[in-house]
This record gives sequence, C-alpha cells and structure tokens, in this order.
Amino acid sequence: MHQRDDMPDAWPWPRPSKRVRELIRRGAETALNTPQEWLEELERATLSIEKMKVIADDPVLAAATRRTYRAYFFHWAAANLRDPGAPVAPHLGAESLGMARDLVRRGVTESALHAYRTGQNAAWLRWMSIAFELTSDPDELRELLDISARSISFFLDATIAGISAQMNAERDELTRGTHAERREVVALLLDGAPISAQNASRRLGYELDQTHRAAVVWSEESESDLGSLESAADALARAAGAQRPLIVVASAATLWVWVPGEAEPDIERLRTAIRPLQGVRIAIGSKSRKIEGFRRSHLDALTTQRMIARLGSEQRVVSFERVRLVSLVTQDPEGADQFVKHTLGDLESASPEVTSALLTFLDEGCNASRTATRLHTHRNTLLRRLARAEELLPRPLEHNRVEVAVALEVLRWQSGAA
Repeated sequence: MHQRDDMPDAWPWPRPSKRVRELIRRGAETALNTPQEWLEELERATLSIEKMKVIADDPVLAAATRRTYRAYFFHWAAANLRDPGAPVAPHLGAESLGMARDLVRRGVTESALHAYRTGQNAAWLRWMSIAFELTSDPDELRELLDISARSISFFLDATIAGISAQMNAERDELTRGTHAERREVVALLLDGAPISAQNASRRLGYELDQTHRAAVVWSEESESDLGSLESAADALARAAGAQRPLIVVASAATLWVWVPGEAEPDIERLRTAIRPLQGVRIAIGSKSRKIEGFRRSHLDALTTQRMIARLGSEQRVVSFERVRLVSLVTQDPEGADQFVKHTLGDLESASPEVTSALLTFLDEGCNASRTATRLHTHRNTLLRRLARAEELLPRPLEHNRVEVAVALEVLRWQSGAA
C-alpha cells in the first residue's frame, strides 16, 4: 500500500482486515452524507462547555469554530473513504490556521483546544451508531470500533498539536512591532491596569482624555479581509463627523474601534456606507469619557455584538443605546423566551403588521394619530390591528403596558426584524 509522506513509517495500530476496511469505507460514505441537524448538534456540544465560553460568546470565534469542526469531521471521513483505517493526516488548512491566529489575538490559550474532546465524544457517538448499522458480527464490530477509536484520537491529537504550534508562532510574531504595542496598551486599559492616560495616549497615538464611542467591526464570513473592516471603521468615523479612529486588530475578522468626539453617528448614513462591504457588521457602544469611558464603551459594544449573535438578528449596524434593555432581558435566553410567551400569549405568533402596530403605539405614548402617521397607515387600519392585538393578549393591555412593550421589543430582535 502506498504510504503518504506525512504519515509514520509504521502504523500506530494494527492494519485492519480487508472486511473491516470495506466497512470503514462504507461508514465514511455515510458520514459524509450526515444530516445537517446532527452537524449542528456536534457544534453545540463543542461550544457548550465552560472552557469554550470565551469562544461561544464571541460571534466571530464561534462561527470559525463551527466551520473548523465541520472541516475536521469531513476531512477524517474523506480520508477514510480514500484509504480506510489508515492514519489520517492532521487538518491544518486555512480554517485551522486562521483559528489559531484569532485565538492568540483574543488572549485564548492552547488549553481551550482540548475542549474539542467534547466534540470528539459527540462525533464518536455518531460513528458508533453508523458502525452498528454496518455489521452485527461481534468480531468485525470489535475490530471496526478499535481501529476507528485509535484513528479519531490520533487525528485529533495531531491536529491539536499542529494548531498549538501555530499559536506559539503567532504569539511570537505578535510580540513584535507597533501594532503589538498598541494591542498591549489597549489590553492593559481594558483590564484596568494602573497606566496613566498621558502614557497610554502617547503609546497609542490617540488622546484618551476626551469623549469616545467604541465599536466592534466584524465579519462571520469565511472569506473576510481587514481592508473591508477598516473601510467600515472609517465609515463609522465619517458618520460621526470625527477624525480618524483608533483601530486595533482583535482577530483576522474583528476590529476594535474607538471614535473620538461628542457627535452621535448617523446610523442610516453608516448603513448605506457599509452596504457594499459584504458580511461586515458593526456594534456601537455608548458615549463615554476618559479612560473609564474608553473601557465602558468597549464593553457595551461587545455586549451589543453578543446580543445580536444570541438572538440571531440580521441587522448589520446596531447601537448599544438601541438594545440596552433587550440585552439585559435576554441575558438568560430561556428565561427571555418564557417571558415573551407568558406576556404575549397568542400575540407572539401574530403577523408583523399587528405586533409592529402595537409596539409603535406603545412607543408613541398610546397616541393613535401619531402612530398612524409614523407607520404611514390609515387610522382605521391601525385601530383594527390594535383591536386584534388586544384580543390575542392573555391580559388587558392597560394593566400590562410596560411588560408588553419589552416583550414585543425582544420578539422583534429575535425575529430579525429590528
């Protein structure tokens, strides 16, 4: 049998029999056609454990992890389709190396990689179910599972080792140069280290003793480039009438941005400006002052980004001021879902015209004329929609206005219509 150059001269386990090789090949064929729902279950298992929280909370890292783990699964299955039971070379393609860069830039250590074992266990359960469908012969099954277990473990060990080496190389590279110093200073400021505003301003080339508005500019697309992200950051500065912003590269697909000045950014102008930038999104923090404001606004921008990801919103430009309340309410996603169901009842599944009419009505202080004008709707049409909403609510609106308004706001973001 032809031996690949990247594999050891001697197999780390006994070579499988001809019959088991055929079973592995058939199993790999089944795995390559595994249902979408199972792949999503595998991703959830990988991201659910505590060590992965820093990754799961970050939309960019979470999306990259999902793509990477799928790539691992299909790489292993495809290799066993070609050469059943043979050692599988580590998967160190663009997805894995990009992930290594992003983890290092976020300060994540190699220990997070071992959380992939959770995904390995989920993948193993799937493979066992396939194996039991292939044969009922106990000897064949024993050999099949033994070879498979060794192969999966060998492949993941080698892949994790390769990514760890890449992370070490990336860490060495990032400790050199102006950009590394800027990121180091920002990390100190965000951690609340005792660094003076004057010293930090000099090292950043950005005045900290002023008003700032932070933002996170990112893309969850597999093909993203810093040029597009930087264009979006510059567009944010222009929309706020500000000078060039402070930009720090947080990962290959994420920028941390601070825009100086008191002016509120023109959100509609910004949305228009980034429309050609495929997949780029912006979460904008609160307006705050000095070093504490530099940190506070950044945390608000991160909160906004994570809320967008948590609720699955498709909005590309979102400000913290717009979602402050919804973010608090949805910190516990399951609790938020129960709150919406309890408060809205059948209204939760009503048409967008009905829910939007009621939310706008509440936002306009229950003034029907202003609501009709704002919605560009005839007053009688509005009143019919409001009457329908009242019918669907489990409790009278007049005794429950605040809760209904909050629940409708959460529902709007959950549906992606915000």
